[in-house]
Amino acid sequence: MASSDSELAPALDKDGVRLTIDEAVATVTLTNPAKRNAQSPALWRALVEAGQLLPGSVRVVVLRGEGKSFSAGLDRQAFTPEGFDGEPSFIDLARGEDGLLDATITEYQEAFTWWRRSDIVSIAAVQGHAIGAGFQLALACDLRIAADDVQFAMRETSLGLVPDLTGTHPLVGLVGYARALEICATGRFVHADEAERTGLANLVVPADQLDAAATDLAAALVAAPRDAVIETKALLQGAVGRSYEDQRVAERAAQGRRLRDLAGLGD
Repeated sequence: MASSDSELAPALDKDGVRLTIDEAVATVTLTNPAKRNAQSPALWRALVEAGQLLPGSVRVVVLRGEGKSFSAGLDRQAFTPEGFDGEPSFIDLARGEDGLLDATITEYQEAFTWWRRSDIVSIAAVQGHAIGAGFQLALACDLRIAADDVQFAMRETSLGLVPDLTGTHPLVGLVGYARALEICATGRFVHADEAERTGLANLVVPADQLDAAATDLAAALVAAPRDAVIETKALLQGAVGRSYEDQRVAERAAQGRRLRDLAGLGD
């Protein structure tokens, strides 16, 4: 990246979320370290807005959290009878109609879905606690770089809930069903060595090198031709749902598009 995050005027800075854009790399920062970047519906709406504000020039999005923790999960105010000001409490949601409950959770999930868009590669730079919604936000990204002090945990089950912010699918894909069940059902911490060994983290680095490692990875991703990265990402995302033969067909079709484009014969 050409300049540091602090030198850039934010494109968005509200409700605990800051978005800065430096040419092909955008950085989304959680900005409430005093509360360990605890999450709320307002923060989730700001994350959705950050995704909507990305210009077409952005190829890589880095997600990071200020302070000692990436995100300690859902703000505990959500579990009080009054909940958040202007928001339905959990009790209100439970008492409401099924359609409203489903629509509300769908709205919350939107903050976690855009990170896997085909036109970008997203990197979560994770330090300290990444618990519950924080763990799921890291899982929402394509790639994860973890500091050596990272502590992942899925605590929803211990609260009588389930992980519902899109984290279950990527977790099973990364570590397998049995380990994912054990992590979720026990709520235990997954530390850096296990995260790297099981594929939760692509890379583990000392905490003071986390931002630099994310910058280096972003630069490496931007160095490759954009359309080739987009096609490759689409191939890999679809591989799990395709048979071996169907994947062969998809590879041939993608390569045909790339060859025609390189020859100046694309659409």
